Amino acid sequence: MDLTNHDLKDLFEQLGLPSAPGDIDAFIGKHRPLDDGVALADAPFWTEAQAQFLREEINEDADWAEMVDQLNVRLRG
Repeated sequence: MDLTNHDLKDLFEQLGLPSAPGDIDAFIGKHRPLDDGVALADAPFWTEAQAQFLREEINEDADWAEMVDQLNVRLRG
């Protein structure tokens, strides 16, 4: 089991997205607010691979689930 503590920067790197703090803020600013009726992984701005990763992490309550949840909250706020 990987006990690594991930942060939002790590998640953006995992998703293949720019991960500097300003890049993360810009991504969130561009894509929020995400409609409450749209699951995070179903948002139109993800590639298929990114969406699949997000879906798996949440469904399996996997290693990245906490950071995926945090991104979800920030995109809806």
